[in-house]
Amino acid sequence: MEVKLVARTLELIELFAEARRPLPLTELAQGLGAPMSSCLALVRTLVARGYLYEVRRRAGYYPTGKLHALSARIVAGDPWLELVRPQLVALRDAADETVMLGKIEDGDVLYLDVVEAAQPVRYAARPGARRPLHTSSIAKAILARLPPAEREAAAAAAAYTRYTDRTLATPEALLAEVGRVADRGWAENVGESVADLTGLAVALDLGGEWYALCMAGPTPRVWERRDEHVGRLRAAADAIRLGREGLGRGVPQ
Repeated sequence: MEVKLVARTLELIELFAEARRPLPLTELAQGLGAPMSSCLALVRTLVARGYLYEVRRRAGYYPTGKLHALSARIVAGDPWLELVRPQLVALRDAADETVMLGKIEDGDVLYLDVVEAAQPVRYAARPGARRPLHTSSIAKAILARLPPAEREAAAAAAAYTRYTDRTLATPEALLAEVGRVADRGWAENVGESVADLTGLAVALDLGGEWYALCMAGPTPRVWERRDEHVGRLRAAADAIRLGREGLGRGVPQ
C-alpha cells in the first residue's frame, strides 16, 4: 500500500527528472494531479529543507544539488552496486548493448542498476524501473535457481498480461520455459514484452540472494551474437562472484 504523501514527493522528483527545467507551481500541480494548496505545501517543505529553490520570483522551482549529493553518497555505500557496476560497464562497452542488474521484488522484476548502450536504437531503461515477471529474462534466470515450491508460487502469482503474440500467457507455459532455462543455464526473452526486443540473462548469487545480469537490445542485433553475449554474461557473473569472495567482511553474507 502506497503512502500518498511519499508517493507524491517521489512523483515530483520524477517530474523534474523528465522535464529538466524549472517548473512553476501550476505545472507541478497539474503534473501531480494535486490541488494547488497541497502542491504549495509540499514545495515549501522541500524549499525549507534545501531540496528545491525558486530560480527567480514566479519563474519556477528546480532541485538543488542536495538530492544528487545524498544519492551519490548512498550509492557509494552499496556493496553490491560497487562490485557489479564495473562489470556492467565492461559488458556494455564490449557489446554496445544496454545491460542491467535486476532481482525479483514483490512479484515484479526490479532494475537495480542500468548501463545504457550508446547506439541510437537501443533498449532504454532506468534504475528503479519494474517489469512484469512473466516476460522478463531476469525473472526466468532467477526462477530457474529457486526450489520448485518457490518457483511455482511465483509463477502462480504473475498477472500474465499479453503484450505480444509471443508472451507466455499461463503459469504452465512460464514454468516449462523456466525448466529449459535450468537445463541450459541462461534465459531469454525474444519479443515477449516488446516486439523486436530480445533480452538475455544469467543468474548471480550475491550473499545468498539471487540476482541476474541481463543484456537487451533489438532482436536482429542481439540474436546474431547470442552465444557471444551469453558467454560474456557468464564471465561477468563469475568475475563478480570471485570479487565478492575477495571482499571478506566488508560485504553482508
